Amino acid sequence: MAQTDMDSGEDGGGGGEPEVIAKASVLGGFTESTEIRALISSLPVVHENIVTLESAIERFLVIMDRYQEQPHLLDPHLEWMLNLLLELIRSEQSPPLLVHLGFKFLYIISKVRGYKIFMQLFPHEVADVQPVLDLLCRQDPKDPETWETRYMLLLWLSMTCLIPFDLSRLDGHLTSDPSQTREPIMDRILAIAKSYLMVSDKSRDAASVLVSKFVTRPDVKLKRLGDFLDWSLTTISQASDQTMGGTVILDGALQSLAQLFKHGKRDDFLQYAPVVLQCLDQCHVAESSQAMLRKLGVKLIQRLGLTFLKPRLAKWRYQRGSRSLAANLSLSQSGSTVEAVSPDMETQSQEEDYDIPEEVENVIEQLLGGLKDKETIVRWSAAKGIGRVTGRLPKELADEVVGSVLDCFSFQETDNAWHGGCLALAELGRRGLLVPSRLPDVVPLILKALVYDEKRGACSVGSNVRDAACYVCWAFARAYEPTELKPFVTQIACALVITAVFDRNINCRRAASAAFQENVGRQGTFPYGIDIVVAADYFAVGNLNNCYLAISVYIASFPEYTRPMIDHLVAMKINHWDGVIRQLATKALHNLTPQAPDYMATTVMPQLLPIALGIDLHSRHGAILASAEISHALFKLANQNNRPVTELISSDCVDGLKSIHQRLFDRKQYRGFGGELMRPAVSSLIENMSLSKMPFKDDPVITGWQWLIDDTLKSLHLISPGPRDGIKEAAVSALAALCEQYYQPQPGMADPQMQEVLVSQYIAGLKSTEVLTRCGSALALGSLPRFMIHGKLHQILSGLQQSCSQREVCFTEARRDAAKAMAQVCVTAGVSAQGSSDSVVCEGNVSAVYRALLDCMTDYTLDSRGDVGAWVREAAMTSLMEMTLCVVGTAPQLLSPDLVNGMMCSLAQQSAEKIDRYRAHAGSVFVRLLHSNNPAVPHIPHREELLAIFPTEGAESLNWNAPSQAFPHITQLLRLPQYQYHTLLGLTVSVGGLTESTVRFSSQSLFDHLMLIQQDTAALGQFSDALLRVFRDNLRNDRVSIPFLKMLDQMLARACFDTFTTDQDHQFCVDLLSLCKEEIKKSKDTQKLRSAIAVFCGLIQFQGEVRKKVLFQLLLLICHPFPVIRKTTASQVYEMLLTYDDVIDPDVMDDVMTSLSDTNWEEDVATVRTHRNQLCDWLGVQKPQLVAKGPVQ
Repeated sequence: MAQTDMDSGEDGGGGGEPEVIAKASVLGGFTESTEIRALISSLPVVHENIVTLESAIERFLVIMDRYQEQPHLLDPHLEWMLNLLLELIRSEQSPPLLVHLGFKFLYIISKVRGYKIFMQLFPHEVADVQPVLDLLCRQDPKDPETWETRYMLLLWLSMTCLIPFDLSRLDGHLTSDPSQTREPIMDRILAIAKSYLMVSDKSRDAASVLVSKFVTRPDVKLKRLGDFLDWSLTTISQASDQTMGGTVILDGALQSLAQLFKHGKRDDFLQYAPVVLQCLDQCHVAESSQAMLRKLGVKLIQRLGLTFLKPRLAKWRYQRGSRSLAANLSLSQSGSTVEAVSPDMETQSQEEDYDIPEEVENVIEQLLGGLKDKETIVRWSAAKGIGRVTGRLPKELADEVVGSVLDCFSFQETDNAWHGGCLALAELGRRGLLVPSRLPDVVPLILKALVYDEKRGACSVGSNVRDAACYVCWAFARAYEPTELKPFVTQIACALVITAVFDRNINCRRAASAAFQENVGRQGTFPYGIDIVVAADYFAVGNLNNCYLAISVYIASFPEYTRPMIDHLVAMKINHWDGVIRQLATKALHNLTPQAPDYMATTVMPQLLPIALGIDLHSRHGAILASAEISHALFKLANQNNRPVTELISSDCVDGLKSIHQRLFDRKQYRGFGGELMRPAVSSLIENMSLSKMPFKDDPVITGWQWLIDDTLKSLHLISPGPRDGIKEAAVSALAALCEQYYQPQPGMADPQMQEVLVSQYIAGLKSTEVLTRCGSALALGSLPRFMIHGKLHQILSGLQQSCSQREVCFTEARRDAAKAMAQVCVTAGVSAQGSSDSVVCEGNVSAVYRALLDCMTDYTLDSRGDVGAWVREAAMTSLMEMTLCVVGTAPQLLSPDLVNGMMCSLAQQSAEKIDRYRAHAGSVFVRLLHSNNPAVPHIPHREELLAIFPTEGAESLNWNAPSQAFPHITQLLRLPQYQYHTLLGLTVSVGGLTESTVRFSSQSLFDHLMLIQQDTAALGQFSDALLRVFRDNLRNDRVSIPFLKMLDQMLARACFDTFTTDQDHQFCVDLLSLCKEEIKKSKDTQKLRSAIAVFCGLIQFQGEVRKKVLFQLLLLICHPFPVIRKTTASQVYEMLLTYDDVIDPDVMDDVMTSLSDTNWEEDVATVRTHRNQLCDWLGVQKPQLVAKGPVQ
């Protein structure tokens, strides 16, 4: 329920309560008056330049828009702003553009403050009429740039029309000269108004305001009212709403009529009302396809209805003493009571019965029809019309109207009718037209509307109905004395709390919260009102999980609300169309069970079990989940008192729970789409039954449950991708609980037969051809309890290690889950330095596990989804951390320096790579292991230096996801010999990557490091060796080599190896050249070739024989089979020769440059080769020889 609902309407309450309505009123006043004054004063200067003009308009808009929600703060400043702008507009020196700009600023102010308030400030002296009219006549109604000018001029003319003189006086002696005839001002204004009622811009709205002010003048009314109404009705009759032009004309005519009947005197318009109503009926405006026309039709009809009826206040209406909350609170504190306010004597003296015109029935019928319209704006207008018209009817007729409104609340009606009915009831209640005797009929309907939810296809409608029902409750809180609502307090309070906490739609939850708050403040009779208002305020109910799992538990602790909340969840939410709501509802029932355990066990459970085997899929799903959750909650309560759960749950319910699986199996309800809901539901049931220690040991149902888990894990590939992960997790959780409870004859001892069957079955599953069967089997092994692993650890770990080592693209997910499972199995089995390798993690198997996980850290598999190997690397990082912390806690001596060194270096590499998510994960694992001190991880290389780079205090604040924060820390690892190679390998793909922010911050950090070691020959030599080693180890590995070439190009361009260039044939350059040649040998990858060309051009700065070899490579590439490579090489060589002017003899420089720039290198190779050979002669480089291909053997 928006704020506008709270303070809209004529008689919705007095003032004195803005602080109750909104906390958003944070502006204390209009603080930009000086800036606005300067802005307006600068308009004559800025309007000449389009840039300064747009800037001024934008600034003015920004300032004004701040006051959209508190426009009253502008009131003290409106007059001087208007006068400043009118000064510009009236000035003869102002060019047309400046005049239009002035009106544009006026429009912006009126838009924020509202035209009704703002137009009253326009000067309206007699002297203003003619200038405004003349200025308006000079406007072009079709100019789309100046509509604000026309809009404001029409509003100004509307105000000048209010001068208390006959307009004929302004005409003077216009006709004294027979040769000169001029139109009277009255006709000119009417002609202007009529013409602007037919335009398609906002000026049409202002024209209807002009009509309402002008035609209702006494002198115009006598001469022109009938003619104008004839013109309007003719226009309506002749226009068609099937065309855009016809729609615009109808809109203007209907608006002007609605405004006339609103502002005109009843005595003047009563005679015309039947004719207008008849015309509307004949034109079928109510059946128009345009929502705006239907709304205007409803608006006009309600105004006609008010014209037919005498303007009087119904003396029968219900009147609450005081609408002011402040007055209510002060009286309640002083102990006084509020006396009802009686209508004034004149109203009471009016006769109760008088003749109601027969047209009123037609009006009310049309308004009731408007309540069912498909558009909200039409329904809202009709509801206000019902409220206004009913207020002028005698009590009996008004009661009939109320009865007709209540007919909207039938389940044969659409959601539109329910919504319209709610809006109408709220209007009637606010106006005191819904007498208290009607409340027993109304309240049950509102309670139904609060939970109205009608399924349509895959979703539902009704959120607007529930929102409007909250508005009704809000309106009733203000309309009735507490004594009138007292019989219904508990029902309304429970319904509002349920909507505020359990509604799917956030707006409905907030509306219910606001309505509840209003009732607590004004009625004072809601049970535990203040406590609930504090817990379920506007912000708290914004989070759905918080509502279901936290707020509901608090509210249910108050006895009045406990059962209604439980009943609502069972009746309305566990069968909801949205699966998320069903699951949240079942968790909420679990949390609410301690509040009413007997009710849950004796009433709710017997209700749920038949539904769990019912025909409706969603109900079945919700009921199975709910019965499982409630059973587990009852077990927890029984366990606290050392009693078995069977003492709380009846034997019939236990048998019912046990039979669910078999019944579903017999009906084949685990198949197809329904099976995608039934499998996780029954898996949850298995888990909760096992956790509840149900007495099913050695029962045939256990075999059935085990079959379901195994079948689910085997058939994951047949399930839709969406629910697949949830189903897999549910089955794995169920397996762990089932083993723990039913496969342990004695504590710590497994049933040998089941242990053998399950372990061998899941290990066999790791070799399946279906990747998802492998995933399910791996996770199943990872979930097994300790006693099931005992004696089988070697077998399990071997199977998982083998699964991790299969690098086929199609088995990526299986490797990920095997890496996860490996750590889970090891942590479950426990660590013992001298233990058996078949039962615990010990010296015999720890290194094999670490090797398998470290091998997973090098998985860079790519497929159509991208870098899917990252899933495996992420799982391996998590597993390494869990494994290491487990081993360190028990037997740190098992961790050899090699294992720890390999792990930390791999993590350092991952924390320097390009994908933010995986870099962040690696960084957090790295820092966690570094800072672990309970006890500390042994053998971490350079621990002290690392602690200086990543101090314990700042570890939490470091955002690894942000390249700007992560890379400056990571590049510091390049100083540490042990980490240098792996960090550089990780940085290579970041610096040579594609993401702009990653490239910028990683390269900046890398070059900062290189600048620091420029003068340290040993450090630079060590770095260059590491660089060459990275290249050598990743030759032809495009994932690394292409980014490496890009990174190398940047390094050479920034002269990072300047100290090497002074040596003749420096070994670094020689090695680099040979590696580059090897990398591009027979390559057809244009990206790689272009990067190599850039590197060759950078290598030219090195001295000695190597320079000739570099030139030879470039001249080879200038004759490459690919034209694009030839062209790129020529262009890069040209730039290189400009940069390094000592490369060639100055005598041939011009010839070489001319040849490179003028030759078309995209011509055929034979033509290009002659130019290339000429370049070889000039540069003194041996000409490349064509290699003859040998005969095919």
